[in-house]
Amino acid sequence: MSIHLVTTIVFTLSMSFLVVLLGIFINDQFRKIVIYEDFYLPHQHTTTFSPIYNLSISTHLVCNSSSNSSSNRSMELKDWLSPKGLWHSMNDEELMWRASMVPQIEKYPFTRIPRVAFLFLTRGRLPLAPLWQLFFKGHEGLFSIYLHTSPDFNSEPPPSSVFYKRRIPSQGVQWGRSTMIDAERRLLANALLDISNERFILLSESCIPLFNFTTLYTFLTNSNQSFLGLFDDPRKIGRGRYNKCMYPTITLSDWRKGSQWFEVHRELALKIISDVTYYPIFKNHCAPPCYMDEHYLPTLVNKVCPKLTSNWSVTWADWSAGGSHPTTFLKKDVTEEFLKSVRSEFNCSYNGKLSSICFLFGRKFHPSTLQPLLRIAPKLIGFG
Repeated sequence: MSIHLVTTIVFTLSMSFLVVLLGIFINDQFRKIVIYEDFYLPHQHTTTFSPIYNLSISTHLVCNSSSNSSSNRSMELKDWLSPKGLWHSMNDEELMWRASMVPQIEKYPFTRIPRVAFLFLTRGRLPLAPLWQLFFKGHEGLFSIYLHTSPDFNSEPPPSSVFYKRRIPSQGVQWGRSTMIDAERRLLANALLDISNERFILLSESCIPLFNFTTLYTFLTNSNQSFLGLFDDPRKIGRGRYNKCMYPTITLSDWRKGSQWFEVHRELALKIISDVTYYPIFKNHCAPPCYMDEHYLPTLVNKVCPKLTSNWSVTWADWSAGGSHPTTFLKKDVTEEFLKSVRSEFNCSYNGKLSSICFLFGRKFHPSTLQPLLRIAPKLIGFG
C-alpha cells in the first residue's frame, strides 16, 4: 500500500509539472504569433503608432518635431560667427587648423562691426586691471579680451570685470623659448575664431593704454597696415643669432629682428597661425642666444608679406639703459609730464602721412604705478 501511494503521488506531480510546462510553451508561442502579426501586419485603422513597432513613422515624427525643442534646434548663422565660450578641448594643431578657415565670399551676409582683440600674455593676475576696466568702460561690442596665463593659475575675477571668464586653454611659457611663440599663436588662433575680431594686439600685465579707447579704436581700424617691427640688425644680437642650419629655406638676407609686442590685422594674423614652413625651422634651430620672440615673426613677415606692416610697434618701452630688458617704471616715475612725453614726442608715418600719435601702449609699469595712473588718467588720457 505504501509503495502504491508513493507511486500515485509521484505520477500526479509529474503530470502537473508537464501540464505547467505545456501551458508555458503554448503561451510563449501565442505571444510570438501576436507580436509577429502586429509588427509586420499593423491594423489599417490604428491611429496611435507605437515607436517600437513602427520605426519609419517614429523616425519621421522625430525629424519633423517642433523647432522649440532644444535638442533639435536648427543652427543659426550667429552660432558660426563666434564661440559661446573660450574654453575648449582642441590641441594646438586642431586649433590652428580650425582658426585658419577663411570664407571665400567677401561680402558679409550680416552687419559686421569690427572689433579690436586684446591678447594678454600674462603669468597670472593683472595688477593694472582697474585701469583697463576704466579704459574699456562704455565700449562694449567694440573689443574682445583673451588671457593666456600659467596653466596652474585658476583665480577668476568677479563677474563685473571685463576679464571675467576670458582665459583660454593655456600651456607653460618660458622666456626666449619656442613656448613663447606657441602662446602668441594660441592667443591669435583663439581670437580668430570670432569673425568680428579685425585687429589683434599683444599685451602683457605690465602694459598700459596711452590714449582713450575711441582714439585707439579709430587709429587701428582705419589703418591700412599692421604694426610689427622688422629690421636688419648687422650686430651680434641681430645677424649673429642666425643659424646656418636654417638654410636654404631661411637665408641670412631673410633674417630680421623686432619687438615681440605686435599689432596685426586679420589678414596677417591668419598668415601667422597658418605657417607650417618657417615655424618648425625656428623651433629646431633658434634657441638662446637666439630668441624666437625677437626673430620669428619679423623674419616670417619679411618672407611672406613685408608690405602688410608699417615696420614699427605701437607699444613703447624705454631701452635707453641698455641690457636685455627695458626699464621698469615705478610709482615715483609716473607723472603727467612723463606720460605726455611718451604720448606726443614722436613722429611716425601713418597711412602714408606724418602722425604725432605713434605709441598707443606703454610698458613696463610696475603694480605700484596703479594709483598714480588712476589719478592722472581721467584728465590726461580721457577716460574714467
